[in-house]
Amino acid sequence: MAPDHASLAASDSTHPVIDVEALAGLLDGKYAGIRNLVRSNLTVHSSVLEDAERLGMDAFRERVRDIVGEMAGTGQTGMGFPAAYGGGDDVGASVAAFETLAFGDLSVLIKVGVQFGLFGGAILHLGTGRHHDAYLPDIVAGRLMGCFAMTETGHGSNVQALGTVARYDSETHEFVVTTEGDAARKDYIGNAARHAELAVVFAQLEVGGESRGVHALVVPIRSGGMILPGVEIEDDGRKMGLNGVDNGRIRFEGVRVPREALLNRFADVTPEGAYVSSIDNPNRRFFTMLGTLVQGRVCIGGAGVSVAKVALTLAVKYGVRRRQFPAPSGSGEQLLLDYGLHQRRLLPLLARTYALHFAQDVVREQLHDVFSGHEDEPQSRRRLESRAAGIKALGTWHATRTVQECREACGGAGYLAVNRFAALKADSDVFTTFEGDNHVLLQLVAKGLLTDHASEFEDLDQLGVVRYVTGLAVETVIEKASVHNLLERVRDLLPGGDEGNREAGLLDSEYHLAMLRYREEHMLAGLARRLKRGIDRDRDPGAVFSHVQDHVIALAHAHVERLVLEAFVDALRPLPDGDNKGALELLCDLFALSTIEADRAWFMEHGQLTVQRSKAITREVNDLCRKARPLAVDLVDAWGIPPEMLRAPDLLG
Repeated sequence: MAPDHASLAASDSTHPVIDVEALAGLLDGKYAGIRNLVRSNLTVHSSVLEDAERLGMDAFRERVRDIVGEMAGTGQTGMGFPAAYGGGDDVGASVAAFETLAFGDLSVLIKVGVQFGLFGGAILHLGTGRHHDAYLPDIVAGRLMGCFAMTETGHGSNVQALGTVARYDSETHEFVVTTEGDAARKDYIGNAARHAELAVVFAQLEVGGESRGVHALVVPIRSGGMILPGVEIEDDGRKMGLNGVDNGRIRFEGVRVPREALLNRFADVTPEGAYVSSIDNPNRRFFTMLGTLVQGRVCIGGAGVSVAKVALTLAVKYGVRRRQFPAPSGSGEQLLLDYGLHQRRLLPLLARTYALHFAQDVVREQLHDVFSGHEDEPQSRRRLESRAAGIKALGTWHATRTVQECREACGGAGYLAVNRFAALKADSDVFTTFEGDNHVLLQLVAKGLLTDHASEFEDLDQLGVVRYVTGLAVETVIEKASVHNLLERVRDLLPGGDEGNREAGLLDSEYHLAMLRYREEHMLAGLARRLKRGIDRDRDPGAVFSHVQDHVIALAHAHVERLVLEAFVDALRPLPDGDNKGALELLCDLFALSTIEADRAWFMEHGQLTVQRSKAITREVNDLCRKARPLAVDLVDAWGIPPEMLRAPDLLG
């Protein structure tokens, strides 16, 4: 039995004394240098927070464009590009920079993401030397603006069904790009309405009358600020948020680009019109191409966690300043954060934010290893794609929930635009849709679990997954997923079982992990059985999958929560004993138990939680909140959000 956490917080009167500077250093990790550069740049351009409110949309877009250009000049935005083109040769640092940038105005963040992550990243990862030499120096320097034209009005997450077509003309050695109907119009494209000169256009490639699937081409859309012939651009107009980003709609009417415009890392067309590719299977080629763009999901997931950090910092600091109703001692009014309900509202969210921070560390490191060539096995890439999808979904949902709860916790003051919540809420809400709808991403996670990211992974659509799973024994599905084969009853971990000490073992990380692993394995086995049962009854595979989609999402969610808890526990193991470790252990316990508590109906339905122990968990969560209360300000200070980004005079004074 592992020792209980929070030994330093044995009573309400004894709690760890946090070394904020040391904790901040731990959280920043090896990327402290780039994070501090971003913090400095945020401070220099802090007036953008006011600009977002006082400027008209057109003027604000230009202001954001100028800031992005100035930040590019510091090297902040080019960390992920090769040094030969002015970059920093450090993929992990580029993600850390993006996460930190999310402390500030989110229009600036997304403009950076579109320009350097999507547009520049597509040319870097899908192109070859000729494209790198032609474009990357100006992209990295912020001189050449572009857009990433994938999404279409009628084809969102189903990228394989895009309707834009690029036909090869072997006589002129050109591709002819055409928008085939209203559904094929490129839509919601960042940078398109005003600033982009080039577009990376995803289109169905037709060579010699044969469709070769979706490929990407570099297509000029402006020259000297003027829209080019054959290109139609419409402004998407004012949005719910992010109005410093110029989203637009694009149509192409027979636009011709040279053969060399094809981003040809994975496939090419010879001058004579022969299609060649190093990857024979078209599905594998498609998923390999999209897999190179996984960095966007990692970045958006991390940005969601940063948004939650800003919201919690505001709410926690307001909670230790604002008083309301007489204090029990009779000495004036009581601080908001001294109320048990207020602690319950904010502190489990604080613990979950820390947990997601450490989970983001893991996926960022995996991304760096894969894209730096340290781990280039196909299965490593598939596991990265799955983890990135899952952390992105949970991180962005967490941001949305946290911003709302923190806004309410700040009362009427939280509703005033000057106190940042209006912008945080409006600008971050779309994160749940960016880089893939969260429910679609969780289906990708479940697909990986059901197939163990097998070599057939890329070839399997939903129907293929059903057929694949029904060809295996349920035990084989579980074994291949390698969760931990922990199908024994979790109460075996508890001293005396449920009939013994109801409080025993509640602060044991092995108990927490066992509970989340059991839930995941049980859901995986149950889903496999449902799929097999449906096929055994001769039902259509598509209908079978549709009928179990709620189980698919529940499994994926359970899997990612388990990964998050494991990341937190693993991050704590090597830390030296002391108050900082004690504080983090307290948060880890709070995250784990509040996660179990939130799904206690499932655990009780499946015999892993008695009524008595469920009540004990709730009491323990309340107690952990009380113990975390004196640490709350130091814990949010350790995130290192520049004071200029906490522009909230009514909340912070």
